[in-house]
Amino acid sequence: MILHTSYLCSNVGGSWCTAGMAVLLDATDSQMAMLADLVESLEAAEATLASMHAARDGLLALAGRLAVDIARQGDHPDGADMTIRTVAAEIGAVQRVSDRTVERRISQASWLVDGFPAVWQAQGAGRVSAAHAAVIVEAGGHLTDAGDRAAFAAAVLPIAEAESPNRLRPLARRIAERFQPRSIDERHRAARDRRRVWSVDAEDGMGDLHIHTSATLAHGMMDRLSKMAHAIREENRRAARDAKVAGDVTFEPDERTVDEIRADLLVDLVLTGAPTGHDTTDGLLGEIRAEVEVTVPVTSLIRDDAADDHLDDDIAGAGDGSGDHATGVADELAARFRAASRIPAELDGIVPIDAATARALAGNAVGWNRVLTHPITGAVLAVDRYRPNKDLRRLLKARDQRCRFPGCRIAARKCDLDHNHSASTGGATCDENLAAFCRRHHMLKHSSPWQVTPRPGGVLEWTSPTGRTYVDRPPPPHTVVFSESHMGRSDADLVPRVPPPF
Repeated sequence: MILHTSYLCSNVGGSWCTAGMAVLLDATDSQMAMLADLVESLEAAEATLASMHAARDGLLALAGRLAVDIARQGDHPDGADMTIRTVAAEIGAVQRVSDRTVERRISQASWLVDGFPAVWQAQGAGRVSAAHAAVIVEAGGHLTDAGDRAAFAAAVLPIAEAESPNRLRPLARRIAERFQPRSIDERHRAARDRRRVWSVDAEDGMGDLHIHTSATLAHGMMDRLSKMAHAIREENRRAARDAKVAGDVTFEPDERTVDEIRADLLVDLVLTGAPTGHDTTDGLLGEIRAEVEVTVPVTSLIRDDAADDHLDDDIAGAGDGSGDHATGVADELAARFRAASRIPAELDGIVPIDAATARALAGNAVGWNRVLTHPITGAVLAVDRYRPNKDLRRLLKARDQRCRFPGCRIAARKCDLDHNHSASTGGATCDENLAAFCRRHHMLKHSSPWQVTPRPGGVLEWTSPTGRTYVDRPPPPHTVVFSESHMGRSDADLVPRVPPPF
């Protein structure tokens, strides 16, 4: 039985009316005319946006064809991969986006323009939006025959012109199945080759871990995590009841939700579990531990009461006199250092993490990479360890933090260190002639017309194949910086005599 419910609303005076009735009865004719104009203008704007998206896709597809044509002229053995990469870097630099993003857009645009021309034309005419086109291409992406794709597009476009993208998605998939030449078993075997795991950074020091795998395995993992989480949740509740009956006031209940426990279980299993199904005979994989790079400002570690007492004493002494001026100096220094203590640590130079996690990691670290920065300019001065080892490598990775090609954010610890002036032609192995490049841009630097010129201070000047110039500077170090003219004090006066926390 289906029940139809009328939803009611109340006005300020307390009377009731059926929702939706008389909503616009109070509008004047001019207001209704304005509303009609707004709706019509927005409809036209959406059609224009769809047309512009289609125009951009056409240009991107043309850029891909140009790269392929250039590569064919030279009979490149890599199948135009490096040429497309070079073209993508040229476009990405001027648009201030990653060349990886541009290369992905070129691939998607080429597939739309060449694989689904009717859909592209409908988008250019404003009949469907870019979101509709994406849904259609996704649903029919497995169709390898051009005739099947054309027939699929002809069947799905009328629906796309009348439905929202969300409503279109299941219908498009259903229609695409009519033209599927392979069985689900064959498609699944091929799809398994695309299984992968990746992470995405989120806000507030959090992150997401995604897995693309067999639906059976995904649901199985979720089911097992859920059963384990519910078992722990029930045990926590039982322990809380027993403690209440026994009158144990010291008992601290575990009040995590099932979602929280499920997430904690997955972390525990991945980081501490042994991969028995894949490990070597001598347990090699079981010995591998996660490795991340955390940049921790020393002020983030100084948060205990004893350190605060030392800080207060030293800052008070910094007034070095009496009167309002001395008090003002001490107050300003106190405010600056307390603000500095709130600067978060960073994971891989990208994601802020909370101070408690940073201190826990620092306390458990086997060795320290100490990044020394200038308190005035913030420039990296040196990197050392208790046991000095590969100092220059650590210095460069601390300075560069990420790949030095414009727009790239690959962490420096995952990059190659490469000579800007080749060592074979006399280039020095020093911080002024070395920089971090991810493998993709390392190859681009040596195998394409992109040229790089090092400048003082770790600055790199890139020249693109079309002659455009882009300057890439080392990112600002994650540190505390004070003004050089701060109340006429010297550098030494600005550094508190706080004992190190380790």
